[in-house]
Amino acid sequence: MLTSHYRLKARRIEQICVFELSWGSGQELATSLTYPETLTSLYQGWQQAYFNFYKSALRARVERSGELVSPAIDWRTKLVQAEASLLSEFYFWLSSAELLEIRAVIAKAASRNVGDGATPVDVFLTCEPLELARFPWEAWEIGTEFAATRTIRIVRTPANIRAETRHRSRRGRVRILAIVGDDTGLDFQADQDAVRSLAPVAEVQFVGWQPGKDEQALKIEICRAIADERGWDLLFFAGHSNETYLTGGELVIAPNQSILMQEIAPQLAIAKERGLQFAIFNSCNGLSIAHTLIDLGLSQVAVMREPIHNRVAQEFLVRFLQNLAEFKDVHDAMLAACQSLKLERNLTYPSAHLIPSLFRHPDSVLFQIKPASWRHQLKQWLPLRREAIALSSLLLLSFLPIQPILLEPRLWLQALYRHGTRQIPQTAPPVVLVQIDEDSIRRGNIQADKVHPIDRKYLAEVLDQILNVNPKVVGIDYLLDRPMDGDARLAEVVQRAIQQNTWLVFASVEDGRGGDIGATPQIARPESILQGYIDYFPGYIELIPADGNCVNSCPFSYLLALTSVMTQSFPNGDKFPMPGQGQSDFRTQVLAYARQKKEQHPSVKFLVNRQHLPPISSFNHWLQPIIDYSVPPDRVYQSIPAWKLLEPDSTEPAPLLPPGIPQPLILLVPGGYDQAGTVLPGEDNYANPPLAVTYWQEDHQRFTGAHAHAYTIHNLLNQRLVVPIPNLWMIGVAAVLGKGLSLLLRPREHRWRWWFILVAASGVYGMLSLQLYISVAVLLPWLLPSAAFWIYALPALRRKPHG
Repeated sequence: MLTSHYRLKARRIEQICVFELSWGSGQELATSLTYPETLTSLYQGWQQAYFNFYKSALRARVERSGELVSPAIDWRTKLVQAEASLLSEFYFWLSSAELLEIRAVIAKAASRNVGDGATPVDVFLTCEPLELARFPWEAWEIGTEFAATRTIRIVRTPANIRAETRHRSRRGRVRILAIVGDDTGLDFQADQDAVRSLAPVAEVQFVGWQPGKDEQALKIEICRAIADERGWDLLFFAGHSNETYLTGGELVIAPNQSILMQEIAPQLAIAKERGLQFAIFNSCNGLSIAHTLIDLGLSQVAVMREPIHNRVAQEFLVRFLQNLAEFKDVHDAMLAACQSLKLERNLTYPSAHLIPSLFRHPDSVLFQIKPASWRHQLKQWLPLRREAIALSSLLLLSFLPIQPILLEPRLWLQALYRHGTRQIPQTAPPVVLVQIDEDSIRRGNIQADKVHPIDRKYLAEVLDQILNVNPKVVGIDYLLDRPMDGDARLAEVVQRAIQQNTWLVFASVEDGRGGDIGATPQIARPESILQGYIDYFPGYIELIPADGNCVNSCPFSYLLALTSVMTQSFPNGDKFPMPGQGQSDFRTQVLAYARQKKEQHPSVKFLVNRQHLPPISSFNHWLQPIIDYSVPPDRVYQSIPAWKLLEPDSTEPAPLLPPGIPQPLILLVPGGYDQAGTVLPGEDNYANPPLAVTYWQEDHQRFTGAHAHAYTIHNLLNQRLVVPIPNLWMIGVAAVLGKGLSLLLRPREHRWRWWFILVAASGVYGMLSLQLYISVAVLLPWLLPSAAFWIYALPALRRKPHG
């Protein structure tokens, strides 16, 4: 079986070089040949010519800087000649017969296709001593003499590797830490621009020296940055560096200030555990640096073996990062950058293509920026385990009957906001509540057995007084579905209302068969009156059924609002329905006329087109309009106790006519006495008034079903239906925003600013939701979506900028 992974060791022992090749399942091949001393002298000659040509602006310790200097001696020509001599002798030595079998084994693997024929053959080269490693081994073209069809890549690896490497892919975008060192005599702007060019595919963070920065603080900052708990994929350094054999190399981070690789070894080990895969040192003399990092277990390191000119380093980096951004692995990116220097820039920068080297851990996987496919993008946005648990809990809460619980304090806050911003409706209340309260029962001498159900004769007397102001519409919030004493007297008053064309709307209850049960025939026939059911879900406005059919069963409050609008909008002609004059049910006549004439009046059209959405469940009424209790009661209704209409000194009709409302909608309703209810005593009274209503009322009066009807009628007459956006929807939106923020948020040193920004943003969202409630009648939930947002954002805020 052929392999694409070979290990080649080259050791020089005095005048002999021993080559050992190993591959596959324990296969080994060894040979030795004489080391030619001329190779050393040629290398030294090349190195001298190289130093003389690139003697200014090197990324090593220098005394002065500047542009390339044209010396009296033509060092460029001498460098080209020295390079040719060195490579010629180096190739001749490597083509020795003693190495033929080793070359043949490697070339054989490169001459056959294994799966993908483009897969390269990697030769991991270890050289001892360090002087042997200085030669340009990457230029060894092993497969040329054997016509190999696959690329053979020389990659270096040190002799001593004490730590294992781990291929740990980080989630999210590629993260790059760029350390910018001492720029004495250099210009790193091009380096920084090149690294920033990866911003579309990676997140880049810079750290380094700036004029005035404390040197000790800079060391601490660099160490913390390397060990950032979020981890890095790529580490970049630009600046001066040098080989130090005992401390693994040094990086010059500020003028006359270095940091040794040994000093940052603990942080580098942490970074490796947190995902660091690749490091590139665009600086001089990096052999000992590469050995140190691979020995620590780092996956792969790119260095410059010799001093490198500033412009050459920039040119190489630009080409290298361009190839990396094209999703090539680091080895192919380096080969492409070196090939570009050789073919395109060799006249300007001779021998520059021989300087870069890639070191790898033998068990490493080459680092490569992955294309941002939709699957990759989706993977980044998937919640982590902690996030998924918290988000699932919030989603579960959104399906539980929690909205009514959260609605109460929210409407109280809306009332407070209305009051504080002076956005209170200035119109007169459109509804008058004539309340049979405790005082009315006591003053009317109503016997206890005639309170529940209410005494029909007393009810008739009160209705008779109401008719004295000739109202257009009167609602009776009493269920009169059983014959009782006094029905005859009540029927007389009802007949009077019919004769004066007053529309009476009686309360009813649904009969379970799609219809409703209201006033008994002894009181009034269906051809003469209207009736609507008074059952409703607390806090929500009852509209016509989802099928648009309100003939068989119609909500009490809705019917009152519709009839009030119709009697004030249409003249008493043009076949306008009148109670008792038709052959069919009067409600059917009214609804048919409303549908026929709806285009002639916007208020009628609004009401006719309002349909109740089918509920998701018995406790989740998504998008169902809520009763807006944030409006003060005195803008919704006026209350008058019934006894004031019946006693001799209280028979003036003026109390029934609030100023500004020529034809008020009058409701005859229970006034909060303990026995009020359709089935059970007291059920008409709220145990606790809505919090928003208590905000406006200092005496905390009893809140009844009639008050809820009045608020519903007020909302319908003003075409104001506040639609609550489901918690589930906004939790989803908040989770997406929070996740996006967690991927983008970079607290840096001024984390408190991000705290302020995000807290302020939450507050602004809260204020916006309060205003949108008033301006466009949309209730955006705040608590659960905010919790979802902070579930994602809080870990990003608490995350330390550096480890």
